[in-house]
Amino acid sequence: MAKARLAYVNLFARDIAAQSAFYSRLFGFAEIEAHRSPIYRCLDANGAELGFNAPEAYGLLALDARRPQGEGPVPLGAYFTIEVDSADAVDRIAAECRQLGGAVLKEPYLTYYNARQAVLADPEGNVFRVNHRISHRTAYDDLPPESRPV
Repeated sequence: MAKARLAYVNLFARDIAAQSAFYSRLFGFAEIEAHRSPIYRCLDANGAELGFNAPEAYGLLALDARRPQGEGPVPLGAYFTIEVDSADAVDRIAAECRQLGGAVLKEPYLTYYNARQAVLADPEGNVFRVNHRISHRTAYDDLPPESRPV
C-alpha cells in the first residue's frame, strides 16, 4: 500500500477572500500566497492546507451536478476538526467565531472520549469542530456506543 497523508481540505465558498480571512483570523493560519488564483485561496494549517474554491471550481472538477442550489448553507456531507492546544482555546475560539460572523452550533462541552469540543459553522454555513484532547479515553470506554453520552 502507498504511504498517504491528508494534505488538503478544500471548501467551496461564495466569497473566497472572506472565508479565508475568517479562518486566518480565527486560527492564525497564514495564507500561502503562492497558491492564490482568482478562484482559489489557501491557508497553511500547520501540516495540511485549508483551501477555498470559488464556485467556478465546480465545473473545473466535474462537480456541476453537486453545486448547491440557492443561497442557504451547503448540505452537510462532511466536516473537519481542528485540534487546539488547550481546553481554554476551545472556549475562546467558540466565542470569537460568533464575533467573526460564524455560529456556535454546540457550545463547548466535555465529550465521552475526554476532549473539550465545540461544533461551529463559518459565515457560509460550513460545519467544523474545535477540539482539545484532555487525556486518553475515559470510563465511558467500557460502555456500549449506544449508552455513551454525546
